[in-house]
Amino acid sequence: MTAETSITDNEKKRLGKVYLVGAGPGDPGLLTIKGKTLLECADVVIYDALVSPQILALISPYAEKINAGKRSGRHSLLQEETTQLLIEQAQSHAVVVRLKGGDPFVFGRGGEEMEDLVAAGVPVEVVPGVTSGIAAPAYAGIPLTHRSYSSSVTFVTGHESAGKYRPDVNWHAIAHGSETIVIYMGVRNLPYIIGELRDAGLNVETPVALIRWGTRPDQEELIGTLATIVEQVEATGFEAPAIAVIGNVVNLHQVLASCRPAVFA
Repeated sequence: MTAETSITDNEKKRLGKVYLVGAGPGDPGLLTIKGKTLLECADVVIYDALVSPQILALISPYAEKINAGKRSGRHSLLQEETTQLLIEQAQSHAVVVRLKGGDPFVFGRGGEEMEDLVAAGVPVEVVPGVTSGIAAPAYAGIPLTHRSYSSSVTFVTGHESAGKYRPDVNWHAIAHGSETIVIYMGVRNLPYIIGELRDAGLNVETPVALIRWGTRPDQEELIGTLATIVEQVEATGFEAPAIAVIGNVVNLHQVLASCRPAVFA
């Protein structure tokens, strides 16, 4: 948000409230009751590209819908433009919902948007959502912790933006920091990430699962190891958006995948 944005005391009295709502990973059954209630009473909903059509169908028919979604290489609105839009909408609507895939505070830039709204004097509240790093593996039959396999989990982004507080993920530390590694947005950088983990001494036979469109009816998995997964991606044309799970818990996919939950229509 730019410094030029300012709101007078009289305007603050008329301001609506912005709700940063986590839509979850896709299955509408995983949307929280509070999130659903806000969609049903919202005056305007500004939503991301990865929010599923079933979730969007829950929005009040009287609400204005604005697509602010971003995809790699295809940006609808810049982050600053999205924040400015939220401020403007709060000046004319009582209930403004910023609908974000997964959870707003887990690699969702919700913290940045909330900071800017607070700085502008706009009332704001976060409504957490189920993050894909937990839900997608669960729907694939991969528990992130298991007493026989893993007692620790690391969540990390595989797609780093320029200008952040620290330019690089320390993959060597990640390799030995926990027994399960969950990587968000890592498919495009997978060869580099796998190379770093292998260079750090992680066993090349360590199982890897890639889970695309987690919790949706078209969810698909690609199972391999650190030694094979990059070639498998190239051979199959496996693409983002996907979550990567690395660790021995992936072996449970063979046993538990048949218990996949039903996706709500």
